[in-house]
Amino acid sequence: MAAAIGLSTVAHAQVRLGIAGPVTGAAAAFGSQLKNGAEQAVEDINAAGGILGQRIQVFIGDDASRPEQGVSVANKFVGDGVKFVVGHFNSGVSIPASEVYNENGILQITPASTNPMFTERKLWNVFRTCGRDDQQGAVLGRHIAEKLKGKKVAVIHDKTPYGKGLADETKKAMNGLGVKEVIYDGVNVGEKDFSALISKFRQAGVEVVMFGGLHTEAGLIARQMRGAGVNAVLVGGDGIASAEFAAIAGDAGEGTLMSYGPDPTKRPGAAEVVKRFEAKKINPEAYTLYSYASVQVIKQAAEAANSLDPRKVAEVIHSGRTFETVLGPLSFDKKGDRADADYVLYEWRKAADGKIVYQQM
Repeated sequence: MAAAIGLSTVAHAQVRLGIAGPVTGAAAAFGSQLKNGAEQAVEDINAAGGILGQRIQVFIGDDASRPEQGVSVANKFVGDGVKFVVGHFNSGVSIPASEVYNENGILQITPASTNPMFTERKLWNVFRTCGRDDQQGAVLGRHIAEKLKGKKVAVIHDKTPYGKGLADETKKAMNGLGVKEVIYDGVNVGEKDFSALISKFRQAGVEVVMFGGLHTEAGLIARQMRGAGVNAVLVGGDGIASAEFAAIAGDAGEGTLMSYGPDPTKRPGAAEVVKRFEAKKINPEAYTLYSYASVQVIKQAAEAANSLDPRKVAEVIHSGRTFETVLGPLSFDKKGDRADADYVLYEWRKAADGKIVYQQM
């Protein structure tokens, strides 16, 4: 009995952290980024004594990019006693899952969900270490209007909150600068054959295709456009920031433009963490360090609050306090958005080793 009581006390003392994202499915590459980043942060924090002297215990939830499965993951976390969540990846999953977390006193930080609605509902518990679609849409729309001036533009999306949200924000920005798209259309997630859509591009003389969606559909569209002799420039958002895009698109991915935050792996302050990933043969691309930073914010806010009560931790994050992270100094507004989010443009180019990778323009 004494042993059982002792074990119970130790288990109760752990900080229970959920990591949620698409471990399986078409977006599993991004799920791996979230998982790798958060797990490395937990390993590093636990090695340094944990949070307020308590170790972090990790629970993994696979939402497979499906809203209903994301809600199931959220409810499972509630049953597991999780108090903090890093995730989810897809905006269409984060939004409904956040309602479950809100009702059950769980703080959620997403490294990747960019739809504005995630933080526009006045919930106490939602934050993101990434930017928003209206911010990156403004960057993409301005680039299309100013740098691809005079070209015929198609705006395509994958009908998801992320994809349609980004496409609509880009459309809004370029329309405001006097550029009107010649095609506005949606495709389905999981679709494989885009020949009918590409025929529309050819008939309309499309020279630029802005795509709001993820790397799988974007890669297929790029490859099939090239195969059909349509040499339009593909323009995407952070949803294609994965080596999987180049693997799917092949040589047709070269020249693709993409919005994303400044590469955090290039920051001197992230060098030691990057080395730890590389020692494990993990490429800390895209949202890996955004996920790592999410755990850092939780730790620093809990220590500032001197509490592991999620509501008290949330109050500290909302206070405007600056947190030192692998992404650099971060602070958050009352909604839970980053106060300093910025986006830059990248181009997918062929590197010296022949691989097609994204490089900041």
